[in-house]
Amino acid sequence: MSALFGHRGARVGLVLAGLLALLALLGPFLTSDPDAPDYRNQLAGPSWEHWLGTDRAGRDLLARTVAGAQTSLGAALLVTVIATAIGLVVGILAATGGRAVDAVLTRVTDVLLGLPGTVLTLAIVGVLGPGFLNLVLAMSVTGWAGLAKLARAYAGGARARPDVLAARMAGATPTRIALGHVLPGTAALVAVAATLRIGHTVMELAALSFLGLGAQPPTAEWGNMLAESRETLAAAQWQVLGPGVGLVLTVLAATLIADALRDAVDPGNRT
Repeated sequence: MSALFGHRGARVGLVLAGLLALLALLGPFLTSDPDAPDYRNQLAGPSWEHWLGTDRAGRDLLARTVAGAQTSLGAALLVTVIATAIGLVVGILAATGGRAVDAVLTRVTDVLLGLPGTVLTLAIVGVLGPGFLNLVLAMSVTGWAGLAKLARAYAGGARARPDVLAARMAGATPTRIALGHVLPGTAALVAVAATLRIGHTVMELAALSFLGLGAQPPTAEWGNMLAESRETLAAAQWQVLGPGVGLVLTVLAATLIADALRDAVDPGNRT
């Protein structure tokens, strides 16, 4: 942890992540109703009353940006946690479960990796129907394969480590070896990749919501906020400021933290 907090990029990333978390958690208590229309103030520019202006329904864009942070960041974290958990379990089982288990899980993983993830997500959402929960489920189901491949590679190499060999000679069960010796290092490595994926996940969620496959109006989500601004963007450019800056800061924070985690796990990668 000291190596992580000693990394300048990590400090910047953690500050940004902390600000985004505070925005998502406390912002709704400090702003107005994000879904309340005010047709007398349609497309009003930024002011003391509406810091980021209003949209074509007169809704306060600061309140909608804050509500969108809850939706977008919460969904991205949920997708990342589910995909990481599945990837870890599949990867470690493939590395420690014997040849038959390894063969089956590796083939399933390779098939998923061979298919474009976004296209597969679109197919699942097409079957389940548009909706944010369906989109989160589809991205969780399709997002674990790369993490499983990484976990399997690391866990497979860990079998030749001295501590693992010693535990095996001492009569430790495969489950105890996997949980006590293989899982900690594998989880740390996968956490780096998963953290970097948060930014990508937020962007993919926003892109698919932009296309109308995710959060449905009037739910505030950064992607559908950008979609709603298309028709009036020429006259009210401030509509993209909140969700646009939120997406950029999220990707930047995730990238900086992931880079610091990589250096902390493998100092040889430092430049």
